[in-house]
Amino acid sequence: MSGWKLETNQQTPSAGRTVGESRSEISELALLNDANPLGYLIGGRVMHLVDIAGAIAASRHARAPVVTASVDYMNFLHPIQIGELVIVRSSVNRAWNTSMEVGVKVYVENLMTGEVKHTTSAYLTFVAVDGKGSKIPVAHLVPETEDEKRRYEQAGARRQYRLDMKNKLKAGEY
Repeated sequence: MSGWKLETNQQTPSAGRTVGESRSEISELALLNDANPLGYLIGGRVMHLVDIAGAIAASRHARAPVVTASVDYMNFLHPIQIGELVIVRSSVNRAWNTSMEVGVKVYVENLMTGEVKHTTSAYLTFVAVDGKGSKIPVAHLVPETEDEKRRYEQAGARRQYRLDMKNKLKAGEY
């Protein structure tokens, strides 16, 4: 498309950004080409949508390309039937020097009844990179609401757990 230009790090990394500036939502119909033999959306397609939505939120925060560094556990609470609307919402929970934790929730809407169910949640870590793939600094996150502040604090504990696990893997303890 003409007129589109990737503009990276428009603000200096020291300038904070709010959670609302990263918030993202994507939606699509669950189609037959992504079905398992039982007529439900395959888990891998849900994982793909979670990664895409998370990357959009992280890129909005970083104003730069991002790569997925880790995905915490993912729970599938309800199956998604073919023909239902899949809604994926994401936002940055916390940002550190070059990395960000993004929370992603997946909902399914039955378009005939209007019923909406929460189906999946996940936390992903993304790292901001320049055009050559080198890590670059990101703006700090400014949580505004009580919920955003709670998620900000909880993200710090999850990060410490991830770092501890990484160190155990390096040491051969896992």
